[in-house]
Amino acid sequence: MNERILVVEDEKELAELLSLYLRAEGYEVTVCHTGMQARASIGEKEPDMAILDVMLPEDDGFSLCRRLRQTSFCPVMFLTARTADADKILGLNLGADDYVTKPFSPMEVMARVKSLLRRYHHYNSGLAQSQPVKEYDIRGLRISRISHRCELYGKTLALTPLEFDILWHLCEHQGQVVSSEALFEAVWKEKFLDSNNTVMGHIARLREKMGEPPRAPRFIKTVWGVGYTIESR
Repeated sequence: MNERILVVEDEKELAELLSLYLRAEGYEVTVCHTGMQARASIGEKEPDMAILDVMLPEDDGFSLCRRLRQTSFCPVMFLTARTADADKILGLNLGADDYVTKPFSPMEVMARVKSLLRRYHHYNSGLAQSQPVKEYDIRGLRISRISHRCELYGKTLALTPLEFDILWHLCEHQGQVVSSEALFEAVWKEKFLDSNNTVMGHIARLREKMGEPPRAPRFIKTVWGVGYTIESR
């Protein structure tokens, strides 16, 4: 597979443990212990995936994620001891794909890494083009599975693969209310947990990119206690 994974973790023993597991799976691993080292590494060659600690010397994981998202949609996973929902939502809003709190099982992290990379490569390989041609145009919101492009009133939206899949799923079910559980399991292909705020964070980021008014969104609407919907009219 030879995907290049950037591991940025200031706890050297933990970084070495992750590196050991990743290399055993056939990945090429670059380890950095500070934010500045990571910035230099990204500048030389962008990774296929980044695993970032939030609290780092010289810089933090959130800043590194912002830096990556300027040029790349590669999967980003945060590792952190900070468990506050606000921190998780911030990370997801910045474009991260996953958020794992310490302590964690290395085997669980490996499973998540494989899942994120599978989804990323599937999105970029054009495999979805073998599916029936589909495109939605909902009141000026145009999204195409063929080109993997999304436009709002003629302006292209720069969506991550996960954001595109979330919006596509909601458009596929326009006029229906999709629960957070159903949306998570359809897009992430994993079991939904009651305490999972991943969907909420990505919906917030989508609305921000679409310029949606927080109190009166025109497209992605919240049905409190049920889920989300895009009305067909």
